[in-house]
Amino acid sequence: MTNSHDTDVHRLLDEAFMGIEMTPERQDLKEEVRANLIARAAELEAGGMAAEAAARQAIGELGDVRTILEGTDSSGQALPPRVRPRPDFVLRTVLLSAVGVTATAVLALAATAGGVPLAAEAVAAFVVALAVGAVTADALRQETTSNHPMPADRAAGYGVGVFLVLAGLACGWLYVRGGGIGWVLGGIAPVLAGAGLLSYLGATQTNRHKQWVMRMAESHAAVGNRFTEDPSAAARFGIYTVIVWIVALAGFVLLTLTVGWLWSWLAIVGGVVLMMVLVARMLFIPTDTTRT
Repeated sequence: MTNSHDTDVHRLLDEAFMGIEMTPERQDLKEEVRANLIARAAELEAGGMAAEAAARQAIGELGDVRTILEGTDSSGQALPPRVRPRPDFVLRTVLLSAVGVTATAVLALAATAGGVPLAAEAVAAFVVALAVGAVTADALRQETTSNHPMPADRAAGYGVGVFLVLAGLACGWLYVRGGGIGWVLGGIAPVLAGAGLLSYLGATQTNRHKQWVMRMAESHAAVGNRFTEDPSAAARFGIYTVIVWIVALAGFVLLTLTVGWLWSWLAIVGGVVLMMVLVARMLFIPTDTTRT
């Protein structure tokens, strides 16, 4: 059954390609663009937009099709259309990042040299949380080469969730800086609320990937998974994981008791790095071992 926005997408896309000389490669690209537009229009319509308006916005986000048609390699195969960051988004990101870095510098100064009032530390910590949350929401609203833009309300939800989590952690920072147990109690609620909001958004998130990304993921799905084909490797990975995190936690406690908590997190970072190395070494079957 054809949805109403499908008909509008077909018509608007044909109008966009009107007057362009078609080749087999360009026709293939047009069909790929059509699938992306239908998926995007369906997402916009699910968000409450009228069918025709959703189709027009999807076409508008596509931009000039002639620019897309220029993206072919030397063999004539169509490449995915590249989406350049919008200048206003880049400017906002730079400004917000500068504000966040400045606030972070205040916190670093307070932790190392001292002399910064607790109230100033509180302001700086919450400015960092606000800047990171705003950048997160703004970035999710932007179309990229591989992803469609996220609806404004959902992107704002992610930004709020990030802000709440960081604001709660900022309360923990202020407690460590001598602010009293009230900061810890006050930070629990925003952390839980932020984590709950992010969990809900993640669980209900629909696919944002463009069609060419989905096809590439399907082609890469054929890579061998060592754990499903070699149970003993899965068992060894589990044992190695336990060992890595026992050592990392022991190092965390030892560093906390000796040089302080600011350095103790290096043990956790080391554990994460070792886990990534283990995954890279053990998860995928080397090509030469698959031959019989």
